[in-house]
Amino acid sequence: MKILAVIPARGGSKGIPKKNIRLMNGKPLIAYVINTARKSKHITDVFVSTDNKEISDIAQQNGANVIYRGENLSGDMVTLDPVIFHAKKEAEEKCKYKYDIVITLQPTSPLLTLETLDEGIGYFIKQKADTVISVVNKPHLSWGREDDKVIPLYKERKNRQELPAQLLETGAFVIAKSECVLENSRIGENVSVFEIPEKESIDIDDKNDWILAESLLKRRKIIFRVDGYIELGMGHIYNCITLAYSMIEHDVLLVTRENAKEGIVKIKESNLPYCMIKDNEDLEKIIKEFKPDVFVNDSLNTEAEYILSLKKKVSRVVTIEDLGTGINEADAVINALYDEVEESNKHIYSGYKYVCLRDEFQLEKPTEFSPEVKNILIMFGGTDPSNLNKALYQIILKFSSKYQNIKFKFITGIGYDNEKNGVVTNKDKNIFVYPNVHRVAKYMKTADLAITSQGRTVFELAAMGVPAIVLSQNSRETTHRFAQMEHGFLNLGMGTEVNQDVIENTLDWLIRTAAIRKNMHELMLKCPLRSGLKRVKNIILGDSDE
Repeated sequence: MKILAVIPARGGSKGIPKKNIRLMNGKPLIAYVINTARKSKHITDVFVSTDNKEISDIAQQNGANVIYRGENLSGDMVTLDPVIFHAKKEAEEKCKYKYDIVITLQPTSPLLTLETLDEGIGYFIKQKADTVISVVNKPHLSWGREDDKVIPLYKERKNRQELPAQLLETGAFVIAKSECVLENSRIGENVSVFEIPEKESIDIDDKNDWILAESLLKRRKIIFRVDGYIELGMGHIYNCITLAYSMIEHDVLLVTRENAKEGIVKIKESNLPYCMIKDNEDLEKIIKEFKPDVFVNDSLNTEAEYILSLKKKVSRVVTIEDLGTGINEADAVINALYDEVEESNKHIYSGYKYVCLRDEFQLEKPTEFSPEVKNILIMFGGTDPSNLNKALYQIILKFSSKYQNIKFKFITGIGYDNEKNGVVTNKDKNIFVYPNVHRVAKYMKTADLAITSQGRTVFELAAMGVPAIVLSQNSRETTHRFAQMEHGFLNLGMGTEVNQDVIENTLDWLIRTAAIRKNMHELMLKCPLRSGLKRVKNIILGDSDE
């Protein structure tokens, strides 16, 4: 079976001058459809029909044959039917054989994929249709005109997903039996349609179409490999969700272990696409199916062997908060929680300027300093593995009687069992407990002082300008260098080892000493944290110029 693909491309485009050969994402527009057609397992020959020498040269550079058409077939009002008919006759004369099928492919459909094209041709052959036209399903509540009246083109108002199909021609391809390709038509008696994905249906007609198509061509597939559970905490989950939200122009997929229950709950709440795995074998299957351009590993120490195995399957591998041997093999390492490394490690980005603040902290203005302490916030992350909430709760039960005008607000996470640990609201002691809140910034906005662990919450408190006492959850947290007095924090070290009297005395001192708290507040606001998300996003995509 001989199949001819004809790509009509004249040189007289006015809406976008020289549209067919203008560079889109670094390639001439027409090159996309030529390359797709040439890779098709069905298509025998690819011809470009043109009246323009530049288009001819670029078509030949990309491996297409060229048919020249005269002025009578190149005017603004000439339809495609005679152009395709002319191209078929010329191609058959050049190749010395007849074609069974003729496909019209528009150069203005750069997002049409090889898989969709081949599926469409396969559908045509199977259906034994005379003509198959590519369409996209776009059901909408639409209106028309009848005489001087505007009338609905629907029977019943429903949600879009409940409306009947509305199939619109895309222009991506028209597939026809050769005998149906005539000087004034390519549409036979038996017509069928082939539905293509909406993204692939974009037809470049104006500048807005161009901008959208180019943006989609730059779209990348990104996997975030991340876990969150009681022992590990939830910081990694929050960080990857924040990054995934910021990459709306790309396709993202979160991958987590099926036994990481607390993290899975938070991922589900995010409404982001995700997959669960049991082991690395499952991960390999996901990589094979999703075909990511970038793999981001945010699950602590990696091994060199693991990173090298990933790089065989994915072109770019990035790790986050990683101190393992894998950092030597990764394309980039982002360690916001750790001190800057030696200048020779150009691919390792360390320090607080690589912090990714959640949207709520990007939008919320810092709290204004208050000489009087009215609200104290206590929060130890999503899971609180060292149960510092309980230890502080016991301290506050006794301490609150000294300051009856202060409200003590505990923010506990999704992985913390308040009832089991007895961390519950006690209004008589001015203690209020808020489990799994959705907008922490709202509570920080009213806080005059905070007590927290040494994870990512310290960056959020700094962004809000809330002076804080810090108690580390574990030895790894003690290596996080940001939460020091130079940035507005009083760091007391390992929380489980700090004497109760030290915590009480420190808290009492800060409540009474407004000058110290004001200095802490001012030091926090000197840290430029809100630009970190954009910086990290560029590093992940490989667009950083740092």
